[in-house]
Amino acid sequence: MKQIYALITLLFTATFVVSPALTDPFMGFTDSQLPFPQIDPPIQPAGYAFAIWGLIYGWLIVSAVFGIVKRGDSPSWDHARAPLIASLAIGTPWLWIANQSAIWATISIVAMAVFAIWALLRAPLFDRWWLQAPVGIYAGWLTAASFVSLGSTAAGYGIVFGSLGWAFVGIISALAVTLTVLSRKPQAPEYGFVVIWALVGIIAANTTAVISVSALAAVGIVIVAGATVKWWRPATVS
Repeated sequence: MKQIYALITLLFTATFVVSPALTDPFMGFTDSQLPFPQIDPPIQPAGYAFAIWGLIYGWLIVSAVFGIVKRGDSPSWDHARAPLIASLAIGTPWLWIANQSAIWATISIVAMAVFAIWALLRAPLFDRWWLQAPVGIYAGWLTAASFVSLGSTAAGYGIVFGSLGWAFVGIISALAVTLTVLSRKPQAPEYGFVVIWALVGIIAANTTAVISVSALAAVGIVIVAGATVKWWRPATVS
């Protein structure tokens, strides 16, 4: 069946998008989930930043529908679909997992990010707005979110640093991953823009109350923006 990958992508995109309506809202890790509760950890962006999920959900659905109608048997699309399916399959129960265990939530979202980035790197240069762009914003947000989860959980278990130290580690690590991805996929500036969106959210959440984190996030914005502009080149298809 030539369209099997397209069908499975549409199926898991649908379950991923619908899952928030079938799961209790996730408002951050609760006091009972962490030995050292993390109330508004400095690595967490302001609440408004999470509204980007609306764009992500909508664009992924459009991509999946277009894919099955117009690119159902495309080997190039299938090459990217395989890791995307894995990410969406893990992401479907993620909200439920996050309400149960901070550790498993962190492991799961890191896995989601890895597979999403893999899908982005595999995305063909043609049909950019139909596949690469939605996967890029999805991967970009997961890159930031995975380090937010890691930093909150590690600080919550008192591993090496407190919340401030893990905010620094998380931001620097997210920047390292972002620059690596952009260097490998310079045709995907949308990935970098979404990471910038997350960094702006961190500044909005901390402002001058935690000026060191806000300053690091601001430096990160300059670095990611500079790298995105410097490395970007239009996609060319031979």
